[in-house]
Amino acid sequence: MEEYPTGFRFYPTEGELISFYLHNQLRGLKQDKLHRVIPVLDIFDTEPWNLPQLAGELCREDREQWFFFAPMQEREARGGRPSRSMATGYWKATGSSGYVYSSDNEVIGVKKSMVFYVGKPPTGRKTQWKLNEYRAIELSPTIPNSTSNNISIPKLRREFTLCRVYVVSGSSRAFDRRPPEVVARETTIQGGNSAASNEGGGCEDASSSGVIVANAGCSHPWEAANLEEPIWDWEQLDWL
Repeated sequence: MEEYPTGFRFYPTEGELISFYLHNQLRGLKQDKLHRVIPVLDIFDTEPWNLPQLAGELCREDREQWFFFAPMQEREARGGRPSRSMATGYWKATGSSGYVYSSDNEVIGVKKSMVFYVGKPPTGRKTQWKLNEYRAIELSPTIPNSTSNNISIPKLRREFTLCRVYVVSGSSRAFDRRPPEVVARETTIQGGNSAASNEGGGCEDASSSGVIVANAGCSHPWEAANLEEPIWDWEQLDWL
């Protein structure tokens, strides 16, 4: 891959993460190029605050999100459940698994979201570290059934997952590089005007001066998307 200009950010869609990056990793293609962006790492053996320095060389300076290919654990290969615990804490799933769709609205993967807790369950302390785990779904060759219709059987690929790790910043500016005290001061100064112009309850995107104002009622950009709950239960996909 070529060197990118100043200001470049690796910010792929979920569809691109699965259809290009994860599928190429599963097929053993473009490995040298892929791993400069997304390296292979057993992230469930590594504390999340140590992950940024282990990111791909082209994304190591990113302060918001980091990507890794996580290989299947040995216990999972033997039919067990994967371990997401380590000495300092554990990753805990939040909500239900969701589908990931391609640009033409086809299901291409499954997404599971997690939060890192420090300590031992169930009394661990929630942190701002979050993780999205993606698995690819592939259709096996069609087979005829008794009614002569062809059926494509979906297969959940388990050899690798693609993990997106990030920190919840608490700011409505996903790429704000200003010091926190500057953001807080601007929010305080413009808070009155913002409240008056936002009586409808929506999120204020920007003031007339172009400064995005934080709003307690606005969701973080990474938490705004609500995916449809999948028909398959995450732990019941072993038969695929």
